[in-house]
Amino acid sequence: MTSPIDIEGGGTSVVVDGAPGPGAKGETVKLEGRSPGQLMWMRFKRDRTGVISAYVVGFFFLTGLLAPLIAKVYGKNPYTVYADERPDLFDSAGVPVRPNGGISGDFWFGLEPGNGYDVFTKLVYGIRTSLMISVAVTLAVVVTGILLGVAAGYLGGRTDYFIGRVIDFLLAFPAQLFFIASMPVVVSLFVSPRDETPTYVRVVALILVQWFLGWMGLGRILRGTALALREREFIEAAKVSGASPWRIIRKEILPNIVTPLLVQSTYLLPNFVTAEAGLSYLGVGIVEPTPDWGQMFSKASTELVMQNDITYMFFPGVSMIIFVVAFNLLGDSVRDAFDPKTAR
Repeated sequence: MTSPIDIEGGGTSVVVDGAPGPGAKGETVKLEGRSPGQLMWMRFKRDRTGVISAYVVGFFFLTGLLAPLIAKVYGKNPYTVYADERPDLFDSAGVPVRPNGGISGDFWFGLEPGNGYDVFTKLVYGIRTSLMISVAVTLAVVVTGILLGVAAGYLGGRTDYFIGRVIDFLLAFPAQLFFIASMPVVVSLFVSPRDETPTYVRVVALILVQWFLGWMGLGRILRGTALALREREFIEAAKVSGASPWRIIRKEILPNIVTPLLVQSTYLLPNFVTAEAGLSYLGVGIVEPTPDWGQMFSKASTELVMQNDITYMFFPGVSMIIFVVAFNLLGDSVRDAFDPKTAR
């Protein structure tokens, strides 16, 4: 026999009586509710692919964050020109004498043909540079997408029309060509063409150029979400209660766009990583001696490296493939965790 439902401490308790008799004891089973975030976390933890991808992505970010410490423990840095420091390791053309780029116990990933930089520390610092720039671009894009996309969707009218036309105009630009053409222009705004460009200026220029043509897709998605939300009953109730549009956006709409925002962000960041690497590869991004993922690809494509050390491309190439694939799989897992109806 089951007794009536009991409420204890905010949770729902069901008391089940055992068989009659002097030794019978009542057993209480608590049914506790879970928030959507807790349910999402439970579904994500059951996704083995997503968990492994999260660990891989975390490993790359940790590597970039701890790059100076790793280099200190390793005993080398990415700026030492070993072609001058250790000329016995190179032939007359500047190619490492040992096979496979001079891979050894002293130089784990070998030495770069030409200047002779240590490949391992250059890769670690290159990951740090690329991820730092890409995270900054992603944050700028997310903030812009929220401000303009949500404002257009909720306010509607002239605001929606104006922002929508701006998005349409910017989407008409060929992104890659614009990046290549505008980078020298943006850099020249900060530094005279006669002076050497500091690294921080190139970093700022990369962030600005990618942000300028990177927020429109997210803005459109958030605009559509805000359009759907503004017709819901809880928004109407907030209006009737006298809440201002800013308060409604902040308290009612923003908490309900977390799902598409988080999912889209996991797709944006790897795209910006590859875009930044592409610009550095083409020579309009980060240049030597500052380590960068794309710069390593550019170096690997030179005739000296292609003909004498084909293993040089292996380490930056494989690491970028692993990072991008892991981040994309993580994005799929996050999407599935938020929406249990989807299936892979």
